[in-house]
Amino acid sequence: MNFLPLSFGAPMVLWGLLALPVIWWLLRLTPPRPQTETFPPLRILARVLRKEETPHKSPWWLTLLRLLLAALVILALADPVFNPREKIAVEGRALAVVMDNGWAAAPDWERRVATAERLIADAQESDVPVVLALTAEKAAQDIGPFNADTALERLNAAEPRPVPTDRLSVYARVADALQDLPGATLAVLADGLAGDEDEAAFETLFAAQLSHVLWIAPQGSSTIALTDTANEPERFVVRAVRGPDATAPTQLIAYASDEKGRRIAETTIAFGPGAAEAEGEMRVPFELRNDFATVALEGENHAGALRVMDENARRRRIGLLSQDEGDQAQPLLSPLYYIRRALSPFADLIEPSSPALNEAIPELLEQRPAAIVMADVGTLPDSARQSLIEWMEAGGTLIRFAGPRVAAAGNDETLLPVRLRLGERSLGGALSWEEPQPVTEFPAGGPFSDLTPPRDVTVNRQLLAEPSPDIVERTWASLADGTPLVTGAPRGDGRVILFHVTPEATWSSLPISGSFVEMLRRIVQLSRNQGSLTLESEDGAGRLAPYRMISASGALVPPGPEAEPLATGQTPRVSLENPPGLYGSEEGVIAHNLLPADAALQGLAHPQAPVATQTLRYAFDTSRPLKGPLMATALALLALDTLAVLWLGGMLSGRRRRPGAATAAIAACAMGLALVAAPDAARADDPRPGDADAIAAISATRIAYVVTGVSAVDAVSRAGIAGLSRFLADKTALEPGEPAAVDPATDELSFYPLIYWPISADAPMPSEDAIARIDAYMQEGGTVLFDTRDQYSSGFGSTGTVSPETQRLRDILSGLNIPPLEPVPDDHVLTKAFYILAEFPGRYRGSQLWVEASLNAPTRTDRPVRTGDGVSPIMITGNDLAGAWAIDEQGQPLLPTVPSDPMQRVYALRAGVNIMMYMLTGNYKSDQVHVPVLLERLGQ
Repeated sequence: MNFLPLSFGAPMVLWGLLALPVIWWLLRLTPPRPQTETFPPLRILARVLRKEETPHKSPWWLTLLRLLLAALVILALADPVFNPREKIAVEGRALAVVMDNGWAAAPDWERRVATAERLIADAQESDVPVVLALTAEKAAQDIGPFNADTALERLNAAEPRPVPTDRLSVYARVADALQDLPGATLAVLADGLAGDEDEAAFETLFAAQLSHVLWIAPQGSSTIALTDTANEPERFVVRAVRGPDATAPTQLIAYASDEKGRRIAETTIAFGPGAAEAEGEMRVPFELRNDFATVALEGENHAGALRVMDENARRRRIGLLSQDEGDQAQPLLSPLYYIRRALSPFADLIEPSSPALNEAIPELLEQRPAAIVMADVGTLPDSARQSLIEWMEAGGTLIRFAGPRVAAAGNDETLLPVRLRLGERSLGGALSWEEPQPVTEFPAGGPFSDLTPPRDVTVNRQLLAEPSPDIVERTWASLADGTPLVTGAPRGDGRVILFHVTPEATWSSLPISGSFVEMLRRIVQLSRNQGSLTLESEDGAGRLAPYRMISASGALVPPGPEAEPLATGQTPRVSLENPPGLYGSEEGVIAHNLLPADAALQGLAHPQAPVATQTLRYAFDTSRPLKGPLMATALALLALDTLAVLWLGGMLSGRRRRPGAATAAIAACAMGLALVAAPDAARADDPRPGDADAIAAISATRIAYVVTGVSAVDAVSRAGIAGLSRFLADKTALEPGEPAAVDPATDELSFYPLIYWPISADAPMPSEDAIARIDAYMQEGGTVLFDTRDQYSSGFGSTGTVSPETQRLRDILSGLNIPPLEPVPDDHVLTKAFYILAEFPGRYRGSQLWVEASLNAPTRTDRPVRTGDGVSPIMITGNDLAGAWAIDEQGQPLLPTVPSDPMQRVYALRAGVNIMMYMLTGNYKSDQVHVPVLLERLGQ
């Protein structure tokens, strides 16, 4: 039964409202008991025949109160629901829910899950099985059919994935499952974005025998995603696309961050009316652009709104050097002309102001180039040669081109990758029997292995290499007759490369081909960590381990168990095995982004189904049952009625009355309350909500951490507390329980001796209630360890520019009653609570640990600790303690220490042990009983 925004589960009970006139008539005939007054002096009146007197009728307000009470009870028993939702009739033998959980579903995932829950709940009432399939899962997923309870459990365990959907294969499996369930109801919960194989996918899905189709898709796809970034000579360009249904002008902020997550630059991306693509530019210095690690869209929380960058996205300085610029009137004959044209789109070119090599080479090296290109440069001065060798061995790449000067200079084994024969080899001349040679296939192990050899390039002249045992390893490109065209060899951390032809089109047609540009680009990459990483991967196929992944919400997180190494020899696609993110290690990474540069977001068209189709929308269940509030109101009115009866009977006048009347009234009130609440009355010994959590919290000593809402920070906090707990169990008698995630605004904090609070500028500011509860926790003996994790930014005690995390900490502390603080003194209990420590490092080293100042605790030489040391209610550090403690499921460290020192992690764990012992034992070491043992350990 539905009318207006109200419905009733048992509408027949409403007929009881017709009994209200009868109740009114009964209440008027049975008024309250009259008030009795005792008058002892007139006992004679007791022998007079007494006539009982009663009021003529109940007071109108009491009658109205009781009628309202009866009406509320009748309405409550009718099970009313405010703003009821329309139940969807699930016809046929089953319900099939096909739900997109790709990256585009992440922003409103909760709304989508709530919609699917309503469908499954309606199927449960119809007692039909449920087929549940997600389109961004592995092909081996179990799609059912399930009973409704199992389907709800699987739905609540599902999550959005940072990958595109695979509708074709999933829809085919659903169609196969429905072969045994003809006439099923099909519910398609789409994300609104079209895929490449949608037509075939829906054709396969609708081939099943269906009773009707429920189509649920967003009303207009307004998703905005990043497709490309370009580090151009004067600017950094960010390109974005949006869904086709978004036609109104839109502006949003795109910002670039460095490897530590600090925002460096930002720009506005403006979509014009009806525009599907837009771009913005960041005009910042070259050095600052090379620090960009990620680009993100502000306000967009999905994987398409974050784009990671590797060394390929960073422009490099390339030094150009030549002893002969040629005729300026004929630039095509200049040795550097084709090199400039090939390198300028992706590198910043620098040239010396002086033609003298002893001045030109130092001038180039002062600007720290990634590579230096020398076009037919022969003998070098000794001073310049030594400087060039030192630069090369430190990681620089020297690219040399042949020419008459190189041929005449002789062999310099350090500045050449191979020994050269004297003179030049001429092909196709009047005195030569040999024809010009083409370029053959590139060697598989070289940097050009995935390039197609240029078939139209021929070589007329070259410098020949002397045969040697390692000539094959050092050959990166060769001619059809097997002679080397490009050779390379390592020199320390760098390398030297030689093109055996000139950089202008006199010896060969290579400089005027498109392959010349790609070859130079690959060689320039070798001066980066990226280039060496690709060549030196663990297996010969060039596979890189996952390093940092992009989550479905658009955050960088540690790789999950499903992520597999990325094959770099080909263009990999984004999948569950290779989700978007960074692959490699700390020494170098490759960026694997969600969308390609030419991606476009197309809207998903409503497919034509062979059966009746009903269009719904994603929405939360806004219905609210009113039975509980109505019953509570009825109980309140019943209590008010009882007080009114007591008042009318004189029970509340303050005089002594017979106990029987008061007892009877109270008993009647209790009986009424019991009758109204009898079906759902709880016994006094029933467990209360939260009792199980409280028992679990006090059954073992647990270390808590504050949930910030930033998934990457919370994951590291939990892994860090787990690592510290394992170390405590190994090294001490304490065996902590599992880490406890707490929300200061709602959770009980008194169960935990220590709460670790990682400060993140991306997390929302705690509410006043949360700060007030933290303040009470600290005042009652608890300790909060604040970790800003910004040692290499600005510390807590800095008076200058501070990091966003430190500023957020100051905002939090402004609402707390903080005692005076000081860095941990040398004789503080924390320095010797379990281990003897001189500092408290974490993932970083150098930040001081701040504690409550011991203002009235003068140091005495005959005592190992201060007598006034108590348990500090607050500790502050910036060393990222949880980052050093964090371990994975195999017990291996998750994050590296900075600097990379194995003992730093050990000291960080020992610092955590000292902090925990200090929390549990306080200043027990100021007792004189321990002084001799401590002095002996200190060697005094």
